Amino acid sequence: MGQKVLASIVIRLALAEAFGINCGILALDEPTTNLDRGNVQRLAKELGGLIEARRANENFQLIVITHDREFVKMLSEFAEKYYEIAKNESGSSTITLKNIDFV
Repeated sequence: MGQKVLASIVIRLALAEAFGINCGILALDEPTTNLDRGNVQRLAKELGGLIEARRANENFQLIVITHDREFVKMLSEFAEKYYEIAKNESGSSTITLKNIDFV
């Protein structure tokens, strides 16, 4: 389940890598939607490879918008921190820098 979705994401990542080599930002919105756990793990591994390949590029930023905490944990091998956006008790949005190992 989700093979076509994963293939589509991987193709998009490859195109971004080929045509946007000097581009500093890659944004993914809910990339694990409709993926089974195996494909989520493969996606995390591929993103990890991209992170490692771009680590020397000072302007590279990976933005992943997700509700999938397990996916965030899978990325912990490649990143140490993340920003969590949540609503507080008064309904206002808060942004908190967190250690990825506490997901």
